[in-house]
Amino acid sequence: MRLLVVGSGGREHALCWTLRREDPGADLYCAPGNPGTAELATNLSIPADDLDRLADAADMHGIDLTVIGPEVPLARGLADRLRAEGRAVFGPGAAAAQIEASKAFAKEVMAAAGIPTASSRTFDELGAAMAYVADHPEPLVVKASGLAAGKGAVVCETRAEAASTLQAMLGDGRFGDAGRTVVVESFLRGEEVSVLAITDGTEVELLPASQDHKRLLEGDAGPNTGGMGAYSPVSVATPDLLERTRAEVLLPALGELRRRGAPFTGVLYAGLMVDDEGAPWVVEFNCRLGDPETQVVLPLVAGGLTRSLWAVARGEAPTPLDLLPGATSVTTVLASRGYPDAPAKGAAITLPRQLPEGVTIFHAGTDRGADGVLRVHGGRVLNVTAVASSFAEAQRLSRETAEAIRYVGKIYRRDIGWREAARLAGVPR
Repeated sequence: MRLLVVGSGGREHALCWTLRREDPGADLYCAPGNPGTAELATNLSIPADDLDRLADAADMHGIDLTVIGPEVPLARGLADRLRAEGRAVFGPGAAAAQIEASKAFAKEVMAAAGIPTASSRTFDELGAAMAYVADHPEPLVVKASGLAAGKGAVVCETRAEAASTLQAMLGDGRFGDAGRTVVVESFLRGEEVSVLAITDGTEVELLPASQDHKRLLEGDAGPNTGGMGAYSPVSVATPDLLERTRAEVLLPALGELRRRGAPFTGVLYAGLMVDDEGAPWVVEFNCRLGDPETQVVLPLVAGGLTRSLWAVARGEAPTPLDLLPGATSVTTVLASRGYPDAPAKGAAITLPRQLPEGVTIFHAGTDRGADGVLRVHGGRVLNVTAVASSFAEAQRLSRETAEAIRYVGKIYRRDIGWREAARLAGVPR
């Protein structure tokens, strides 16, 4: 089989790692890839949003299945382009990808489908947004409607902070086109859980639930980021919660997208807030595998991912996945100094000579120059994933391996999974 993974981050490295593990003899390509994917696949120097060159590469290399990682090429129609040329693609078309590319559209879909979510209003004019916020209960959330690399949602403790955020988005253009429309919504209380569903647009196959850590610093302090780590499975994601998510969130969303003439195939990501009664409320939808959720979830899949992606790409229902019994996974993200606003690049990276059993390092923002030295090349640099038979052991292995990696300006959290650790210790949160 000839496979192409589109993207250059930790998610794509984890995808290549899984596909290679399941099919050692496959001809595997990654565009543009990174130094980590280069050890598993043939990297193609093509940006993930260069639709013309990616389509040409699929022709040139006779690709059987293309798996699109990032949201930007999906929103720009890469899946549509490849399907129109008769190629099997895993990922939604541009119309369905609006579930992530436009938070305003996602809110419309949720309202029409009766999906539980925070009350909200959408604005593209600063004055009207400011007037609405002036009377809104605190705290509240302000979101750039478009794609903002996971950093466009701002939890505002006060109306003054919300007004400042609106000024930055609508007045100062902080997020460019992504922030020309904003969504202001009520703050949901509870615990976040990410549920990823492989789907043909009608049926769903759930991956293990995970919990991301968005804040930069330990104790969930500091600015919002694209994600500083995750763990899976999550004890609050009970079988009952997952069944409710399937019935009350995923299937209604897919049905409403079909009704709108935008059937969704690929991975539908539901970012949930689980309230004190164990009910799921949707914080956001994404149109692809999460990052770093992919890096923490795929190592728990013992087999069947390639088979399921291939089935969906051919218009069939997703097939069941084989999961590692009793396993837990923890991923720690290593970032660079200045992340998320102005990450520093260029620092040389030293990796441990030998990794503990069950530990994998996924490359996210790295580069290897002509001198052969591995260097920092992005905000989120490396993802350290540990799989073990207990949460405590996976957490320890991930943290200690992260500590052993060396580069100037390294930033990481030592408390990934702190809520789960507190639950296991019987400590009230």
